[in-house]
Amino acid sequence: MPSPTFYSALAQSILAGEPALDLIVERTGRTLGRHWRWLRPLARRYLATFASQTRPRRKELIAFLQRDPGLLQASRKYGHSLRIAEWLHEPHPMRPVSAAANWEVPLIASAGALADWLNLTPGELDWFADLKNLAARRGTQAVTHYHYKVLSKTSGSLRLIEAPKERLKAIQRKILNEILERIPTHPAVHGFRKGRSIQTFASPHVHRSVVLKMDLRDFFPSIRGPRIQALFRTAGYPEPVADLLGGICTNAAPHNLWSKLERGFDPSLLQSARDLYASPHLPQGAPTSPALANLCAYRVDCRLSGLAESAGAVYSRYADDLAFSGDEQFERCVERFSLHAAAILMEERFTVHHRKTRIMRQGVRQYLAGLVVNSHINIVRTDFDCLKAILTNCVRHGAASQNREDHRDFRAHLAGRISNLEHVNPSKGERLRQLFNAIQWSGE
Repeated sequence: MPSPTFYSALAQSILAGEPALDLIVERTGRTLGRHWRWLRPLARRYLATFASQTRPRRKELIAFLQRDPGLLQASRKYGHSLRIAEWLHEPHPMRPVSAAANWEVPLIASAGALADWLNLTPGELDWFADLKNLAARRGTQAVTHYHYKVLSKTSGSLRLIEAPKERLKAIQRKILNEILERIPTHPAVHGFRKGRSIQTFASPHVHRSVVLKMDLRDFFPSIRGPRIQALFRTAGYPEPVADLLGGICTNAAPHNLWSKLERGFDPSLLQSARDLYASPHLPQGAPTSPALANLCAYRVDCRLSGLAESAGAVYSRYADDLAFSGDEQFERCVERFSLHAAAILMEERFTVHHRKTRIMRQGVRQYLAGLVVNSHINIVRTDFDCLKAILTNCVRHGAASQNREDHRDFRAHLAGRISNLEHVNPSKGERLRQLFNAIQWSGE
């Protein structure tokens, strides 16, 4: 039987030659020193197995080779003659899947080239990527690349805000601007996209017979490191480069982070949060996370769009908020439709927050992302009243008294909320803007 080294060499030559059949055969024949008759059928079986998927890792390809009946038969017949004639040491070229062939991402063929592209030394690249999760195990402030803040959700669970430190944030911004923003997202996506907003998210669902609203639980941390690395391999990056890019864009929370909170939170909630954030995941707070989340959800967006079209409905998504709407045809099957949609999300490794699922017919207030869509887009009255009360109290008692969620830049937070409201209802927005301008900010 062939040795593990034999399988490794054969896998390397196949990956270097993919995805063209003739190139695979040429490279593997060069590795083995002879164009064996069983090579072409083996290459066809490889393409049939992996061509429609993400570019496989070498260990996945080795496992395929070790199980392949044709190669096993050849090894029994020619085992004494099978040997490595030549190792191929050239860097793997960019090999995007067919759907990614037109993505205009930078060519980075090796870990050294990635370090040069990011203006890092190889040691610094390994430190920021942290593929061995050393920061999570050691957990000291000097080692970790993130600032952490734990918040309580209204649902009772915990949310971890992971804000990258300045140097890592600059690296992530380069990846965002020069790689991720050049990869197209699904047309149904409205969150974190230029020219899109909660208004464009809600507008397809105005004046509909029924609106179905669904919410995803733990959207960012549920997207794990291997999924991010697979996305970069889909774009064509060789495995070492994809792994490093994925490591830079993901994080595992330090083990000792939660021990500091044991007195302030329910132990069961802490354990759930510890389990959720222990493995590399998309950190909520990193500039790359929204774009990566949208790209990783591309397949589920395709499936949900197709499901909605088959039911006479339309679909849009804003981050973890999903919306479907339609007229009488969709209203008749909306309950069954919601079960099919939840099943698709589960198959794609997302979790539905079932308590937040809403079926809203015309007789009730239909709202999406804080906007009412019954007859036209408008703001929810209670949201307006709440923001007005906050601004009024800021004028009377000072802004610090109203910053109960400890926003780092409370002034910018309020300005952003007012700006969003002004786009929806300019007259009400103007009233709030006048209150905002009357606030006396400290240091002025």
